[in-house]
Amino acid sequence: MFKKLLNTIPRPLLIKLSKLGLPFLDFFYRGNKFTDPINGHSYRRFLPYGYVQLRPDVLSPGTLSLERHRLLWLYLKQKTNFFSAPLKVLHIAPEQAFYKRLKKQTNLNYITADLYSPLADIKADVTNLPFDDHSFDVILCNHVLEHITDDHKAMQELFRVMKPGGWGVLQVPLNNDLKKTFEDDSITDRDERTRIFGQYDHVRVYGQDYFDRLKKAGFKVKAVNFTKELSEAEVKRYRLVSGEIIPVVYK
Repeated sequence: MFKKLLNTIPRPLLIKLSKLGLPFLDFFYRGNKFTDPINGHSYRRFLPYGYVQLRPDVLSPGTLSLERHRLLWLYLKQKTNFFSAPLKVLHIAPEQAFYKRLKKQTNLNYITADLYSPLADIKADVTNLPFDDHSFDVILCNHVLEHITDDHKAMQELFRVMKPGGWGVLQVPLNNDLKKTFEDDSITDRDERTRIFGQYDHVRVYGQDYFDRLKKAGFKVKAVNFTKELSEAEVKRYRLVSGEIIPVVYK
């Protein structure tokens, strides 16, 4: 009866309920079709999600993770010492899928910062960070730079506060079919920004030159196609985007 009742709830309402982190969604969708590597739970389906157009089976009921979150988690787990070494970490605009779990990691000195996020420990502008030079071993700043008018200044600040020998992941929505990043400061209308940039609060669409921008700020850059190292079955099971690039930076 409980499951039949939930099946009558419209999908948009289910999405809103899922954002509250309600445990019954995690329980209700348990199954064996998809797996969220962040919490290790498997589900009969994921929820639809999307800003303009809904994508089916992408939002995990258990962690509220999307494709990019699960990809990053797998990369950090399998290819780095993030979960084992003593590291001082700066996380800009911490994602809900990660925040509580990383706070509990005893190997991490985990600091979060953002201008608006209620999850952040420190209220800070990414273009003017309140940290000393060479402060952090690892920096995570994901799907933030496309919101920042002066992204070069933000990149310079992230480079400044990273320790020599440090590394980070700076994910952005990346259009691989676009050679040069498109931006136009004269576009201020919310609907027009949504149409052109994909979201009303985005100020550009990053192209393949995103990695050159990171290099200009001082970083060494590696474009990691981690899905190549996973089987097709794993990509489907974790609901990842095949070929999605992880921008890993080093100082």
